[in-house]
Amino acid sequence: MGTALGLASAACYGIADVAGGLLARRMNFAVVAMVGQAAAFVLVVVVAAVAVPAQAGAGDLGWGALSGVGTGLGMAFLYRGLARGAMSVVVPVSAVGGLAIPVAVGVALFGDRPTPLATVGMVVAVPALWLVSGGRARVTSAAVDGLLASLGIALQYLALAAAGPAAGIWPVAAGRLAAVLAIAPLLARSGPGLWPPVRHLFGAALAGGFAALALVTYLLATRQQLVSIAVVLSSLYPVIPVLLGLTVLRERLGVGQALGLVGAGAAVVLLSL
Repeated sequence: MGTALGLASAACYGIADVAGGLLARRMNFAVVAMVGQAAAFVLVVVVAAVAVPAQAGAGDLGWGALSGVGTGLGMAFLYRGLARGAMSVVVPVSAVGGLAIPVAVGVALFGDRPTPLATVGMVVAVPALWLVSGGRARVTSAAVDGLLASLGIALQYLALAAAGPAAGIWPVAAGRLAAVLAIAPLLARSGPGLWPPVRHLFGAALAGGFAALALVTYLLATRQQLVSIAVVLSSLYPVIPVLLGLTVLRERLGVGQALGLVGAGAAVVLLSL
């Protein structure tokens, strides 16, 4: 069940990134991030209120809020990079960095001890993600955006995993509020620009909803398996844009991307054993 939850998180993240990235080319990246996180806050609060009763302490909400700061900054920089039309640069840098840092911290500080097969799966996942995303990165402003996004994503994963299971999904709700506050200065600095069409705002809200669902499924996954394994599974989200491109946009698959998909599949099998 933990593996399925981790993969569900990756699927939701992939959909959110594709939708948010496309919208960021049509409207201010900070507006996309802000609207998405605000909508996600409302959604998670409603779900948390009607879900199984939970007791979230101040510490749990604090970890959730810290995670939300990472989410807000990570999504804002990710969307800014995608708005510059450098998906092949931003996605691999953000994905690999957002994966490697939490795994290293999980093993070093959280005491995670993956099985030998799971360890091999983690090692395979890093180059697989790089290849799936195109395997290119130059020192550009977009690459810097990807690096900054990866730091936010890593903080998001690590802080949320520290919340206790008795808190339910309230830490995710606290994180959405913190994400909105974290994005606000970026929005004020960049300026909202022209007010976007309602359909674009709805799309941003929908992308934020999928991102929130990704965090909820990731949080549930961490309660059933090691944090480092849940992070790896959730971090496979770059596979989703590639698969959507192949099936919906009829894009051609490069040799490196094909190898990356095979590697990602092998990593999932190894991590689930």
